[in-house]
Amino acid sequence: MQLVREARDAGLDVVALTDHDTTAGWEDAAAALPPGLSLVRGTELSCSRGGISLHLLAYLFDPAEPEFAAVRRGLRDSRVSRAERMIEMLAADGHPVSWQQVRALAEGTVGRPHIAQALMAHGLVGSVDEAFAPEWIGTRGRYWAAKSELDVVEGVRLVVGAGGVAVFAHPAASRRGRTVGDDVIALMADAGLAGLEVDHVDHDDDERAHLRGVAADLGLLVTGSSDFHGDNKTVRLGDHVTSEAAYDDIVARATGLEVLAS
Repeated sequence: MQLVREARDAGLDVVALTDHDTTAGWEDAAAALPPGLSLVRGTELSCSRGGISLHLLAYLFDPAEPEFAAVRRGLRDSRVSRAERMIEMLAADGHPVSWQQVRALAEGTVGRPHIAQALMAHGLVGSVDEAFAPEWIGTRGRYWAAKSELDVVEGVRLVVGAGGVAVFAHPAASRRGRTVGDDVIALMADAGLAGLEVDHVDHDDDERAHLRGVAADLGLLVTGSSDFHGDNKTVRLGDHVTSEAAYDDIVARATGLEVLAS
């Protein structure tokens, strides 16, 4: 798998694979794991609270735990029906984007970035960012459709119940849209949240400082992430890494899976 090879080339010792609402890439990543690189298996859950879309990272959980597995399956099914609806709306306005093309681009779970790639392939937009504008498939935009999202506090409970470690992804990324307050983070902590993803490309210095304070007050870990999405984002793999101490704590907390090492 290209991701793990690129991670080793970037000089990383550990990489986490957290595709949205799926574990489909785990097997291929494990099979391609190069010497000297460890793999943390996980997923990134589509969640919400008070009408605000949120992402929750789930590390090292047991994928066979039935309650959590059923919820993830429902989230994936919703992603498919949402993508189909968006493609139908595009086609109704004469834009030559097809389900077959988008599925081929995804090579797995379909998401908005794959629709954006199809729009780019037809010359309708020049970049993924342009596709995510209100004129196209941006949130509540002309060709946007809603998908099912899990309550974020319930999401934490499910991750912990499956032996995993829950980390709140980019919690203060206001440039993406609305964010939740510290009161919601406190509720998540009460449910078993382990950490906050603080060092992230979508957090400015003030947001990072605030989140570090929140983490200290609630006894949460602080993690970093490049949030690497291949060619869909300009961020480089290996930017904003997690400290060894935080990584060791995550591994120690997990009871669902162990880290894979080549």
